[in-house]
Amino acid sequence: MLSRISEKIPPSAGLPVRVAALQHIFPNGVEAIRRVDLAIAAGEFVAILGPSGCGKSTLLRVIAGLERQTGGDVSVGSADDAGRSDIAFVFQDAHLLPWRTVLANAALPLELRGVPVEQRTSAAIAALASVGLAGFEDRYPAQLSGGMKMRVSIARALVTRPRLLLMDEPFAALDEITRQKLDDLLRKLWADTGMTVLFVTHSTEEATYLASRAVVMSRRPGRIVLDHAIDLPAVRSADLRGDVAFARHARAIYSALERGQMTEVA
Repeated sequence: MLSRISEKIPPSAGLPVRVAALQHIFPNGVEAIRRVDLAIAAGEFVAILGPSGCGKSTLLRVIAGLERQTGGDVSVGSADDAGRSDIAFVFQDAHLLPWRTVLANAALPLELRGVPVEQRTSAAIAALASVGLAGFEDRYPAQLSGGMKMRVSIARALVTRPRLLLMDEPFAALDEITRQKLDDLLRKLWADTGMTVLFVTHSTEEATYLASRAVVMSRRPGRIVLDHAIDLPAVRSADLRGDVAFARHARAIYSALERGQMTEVA
């Protein structure tokens, strides 16, 4: 078993994101996103919500450079930043390679970049430790619970020290207790690194608990119907979910979701 290393991933300043008049039409003619304007400051944690099929995932993919928008502009970082090489993406499914160990899965992005084995191994061990998986380096995905697999997926994203982390409903398939534990883990990682986080979710409570800001989109073609600041304490615990202020924010987000579901195309 590899020795345990408790060091944290070094802090990294987040990247700002700007989306202007964004439009995306799929090759089959379906308009996914229409005239979306969004400015996200470096280091913000923004939750994105909306009805199924409203373009939330498409928005993330366009920001990541995995899709090319039909119209409008997207910029990540400033002219002095490295740009999309500083971006990591976590999907709803952990997408671990079953024939590779936990350590080898976490180190994969660095391996693909040609980072020397000693350096990528050290970085992967640190990333796994940061998500509570020190000591599990030699396990295989089949030996892990769903929550542990998602922790490996997060470690794999963090191993490159991203300045922008994009997460597409990463905890949707997990039970409530595991989900809340991962919410707490993600808040801590965000605070430790200073990275910018864009987090897609269908849960108003999860958005309220995690984010400093919630953006709600309408049904397709997706447009923004609410951009809501969540002014809750920076340090959050399970007790906050029963707070009156928490309920007020969650209700505002839910009301916007209802409006977005009923919004007619203009």
